[in-house]
Amino acid sequence: MSMITERPVSNSAGQQPVRTAEASAVVRRDVRGMLAAYVALTKPRIVELLLVTTVPAMMLAHGGMPPLWLVAVVLVGGSLAAGAASVINCYIDRDIDQLMRRTKRRPLPAHTVSPRNALIFGLVLAAVSIALMAAFTNLLAAGLTLAAIVYYDLVYTLWLKRTTPANTFWGGACGAAPVLIGWAAVTGSLAPAAWALFAVVFFWQMPHFYPLAMKYKDDYARAGIPMLPVVASARRVNAEILIFAWLTVLSSLAVWPLGMSAIYGVPTLVVGGVFLVEAHRLAGRVGRGEAVKPMRLFHWSTTYLTILFAAVALDALL
Repeated sequence: MSMITERPVSNSAGQQPVRTAEASAVVRRDVRGMLAAYVALTKPRIVELLLVTTVPAMMLAHGGMPPLWLVAVVLVGGSLAAGAASVINCYIDRDIDQLMRRTKRRPLPAHTVSPRNALIFGLVLAAVSIALMAAFTNLLAAGLTLAAIVYYDLVYTLWLKRTTPANTFWGGACGAAPVLIGWAAVTGSLAPAAWALFAVVFFWQMPHFYPLAMKYKDDYARAGIPMLPVVASARRVNAEILIFAWLTVLSSLAVWPLGMSAIYGVPTLVVGGVFLVEAHRLAGRVGRGEAVKPMRLFHWSTTYLTILFAAVALDALL
């Protein structure tokens, strides 16, 4: 099989062609690689998880499916806002990311994207997201979007993450903000049910993130980040996991009497029970001195939150 190349095209001076199919392929690969790097800066998995909580909150606020245009605006605006916060987070954390095995392949430590370009990209995403929310929803939703970005990047990333082992707790407001933003986008206000769902996501972040921090505690120690598993014993970490797991489940049950039916309540009881079993199983392993497998709870916690908010959406529809 012969290699396919572009037909030679001489210029007016009779020079040889300067572009071949191989060169074009290299350019396309470089463009795709650069685009992939910019997408990676936005941490798509985190964006996806945040949106899982936003739409069901909007449905509950509306008492059914909100107008599709509004859902689309909030999804796009929320994705851009979460992506912006993550990009700026990568810019701020580029010094420690290069020290951690888990993060050293990110675009900034790998020098795929320059810090200046990353910062500009993040600020543009933030500006577009806030403008979109202000133009098509309301000022409360836009204000909450701005506050979430500022809090995550300037308060959590730049300050709390580097100075206190309580950083995950105080940073929890950022992860729970999409619930409030979605609710505010629909109603222009915040009802008790919105705050109850906020509490669920807020407390959930400790039993969700602490297992991950346990697995990568050597990485965090190498980077000088005082995550709780780095500075406290495994027993202390597991005690906090249990406390916040119970607070998560209790908060989810507190949502039930706020206009929810058994369509929400029954699945919430079931998945909440499994969530607590997994949290206690991890604590039991630590107590018996057995090998700890924290990622089991980490993965289940994601499933728990997904099922819980799917129940919120189903209850709102039915």
